[in-house]
Amino acid sequence: DPAVKGVFVRANDFSMGSSRAEEFRNAIKRLRAADKFVVAHSQGLMSPGPSALRGISAADEVWIQAGTDVFVSGISFETLFMGELLENISVTPEIEAFYEYKNAPNVYKETDYTEPHREAMTGLATDLWEISLTDIANDRGIDEAALRTLFAEAPLSAENFVANGLGDNLGWPEDAYEHALERAGEGTVAQSIKEYTPTSPDGPLIAIVGGEGAIVTGSPEGSIFGGDAVFASDVVSRAIMTAAKDDRVEAIVFRVDTGGGSATASDQIWNAVAFAQSEGKPVVVSMGRVAASGGYYVSAGADAILASRTTITGSIGVFGGKLAIAEGLQRLGIQPQTITVGNEFASAWNLSTFTDDQRARLRASLERTYDRFITIVADGRNMSPERADQLARGRVWSGVDALDAGLVDEAGGLIEAIEKAKELADIDAGTRVKTAFYPVAPSPFEAIGQLFGASAETARAAAVLGQIVDEGQLGTVLEETRALRRGDTQARMPIIVEQ
Repeated sequence: DPAVKGVFVRANDFSMGSSRAEEFRNAIKRLRAADKFVVAHSQGLMSPGPSALRGISAADEVWIQAGTDVFVSGISFETLFMGELLENISVTPEIEAFYEYKNAPNVYKETDYTEPHREAMTGLATDLWEISLTDIANDRGIDEAALRTLFAEAPLSAENFVANGLGDNLGWPEDAYEHALERAGEGTVAQSIKEYTPTSPDGPLIAIVGGEGAIVTGSPEGSIFGGDAVFASDVVSRAIMTAAKDDRVEAIVFRVDTGGGSATASDQIWNAVAFAQSEGKPVVVSMGRVAASGGYYVSAGADAILASRTTITGSIGVFGGKLAIAEGLQRLGIQPQTITVGNEFASAWNLSTFTDDQRARLRASLERTYDRFITIVADGRNMSPERADQLARGRVWSGVDALDAGLVDEAGGLIEAIEKAKELADIDAGTRVKTAFYPVAPSPFEAIGQLFGASAETARAAAVLGQIVDEGQLGTVLEETRALRRGDTQARMPIIVEQ
């Protein structure tokens, strides 16, 4: 937009995760490449992770409020293991997983990381930290070894932050804002992103279908376990199919931001992608912060997959089972009793532990789902089932490792995915395209929020219970527990809370 001179960003210790920080950073770089300046102001970076700083490090100017601190010191993943708790209350986690890296059930069964779990998480954390260090060093023109030494001394004072080149100026938010207006030139008027409406070109149409949150069958359902964002198979599949049938649509960009969920729901969405391709519409997946387990399932058949280098992906595997609470209830004087008509598996989802026959039947069912998952990955990624299995087994990968392994085609975010869709639809690279959101077009502000991880619901005040259980690991554990009670085969990644 020629009328836009620059952008002023308030970066108040915002937490967006490594992949969203990468997309935010790339957006700033695109603004600068278009001769728009970017001034960012922070009132302190109190998270120990690098994402908040990395998100703004490419700005022309980084301001920070004096008297605050910068805590950037590394990346930490924390897992709440409840194995001992469940043992103490006589609850048995009857959960089978395929295979050794499928570590989502470990929170119920273990008291510490297993070796495969530790190996995968350590590798992922190392990738995210190394990529972040390199980006920040390059953006700020600092030697990477010197940056490592500096972060080793964290927390840093705001004054030290500026003195060492990580920031440019000390000042209040109002000072940075006034400076941005002066830099834009006399007569410049500021406009909030909430009020800004970009011009829409009259070119070919690219459909954007978004999915965020836990993958579930059917339509959205409210949850007391945090926000309302769910990746509902009926809604997402219908959106993809509607876009595929729309003669105006040249290609579909499928934005995937989920750690997985129901394998059945994932299969339904995968089929919708195949339908779109059968209608002659190329489908490009744009992976967000995380596109793992069921998130990879729905992506595997696309014509192209793009991910940020720090996207969390893979986790190709499944698990299923239940928490057997009968013994714990008996200790409280409650006696669960069962009457069964039919074969032995009819009572598999009661409150007692599995019988040997029930466990064998469950494992056989899970193995069938895993084998189908492997076939879908092998076919979609043009690799042998043996190679797909080597990359699978539930292991989580960073975007950069997934790219090296052939699970991802290119590094990039939503904008790059749109360019890839243009290429696959034989639209000239210089042609401006129109985008339309399916099923409902969000406002410009909601679109920005979806791109960088927010949802409209997260802007609203949560209920007291939601505030309690939406503390990362705990909220996810409770959501997984509810999913296990439904008896559905789960394609979820391990719980990862990045700090």
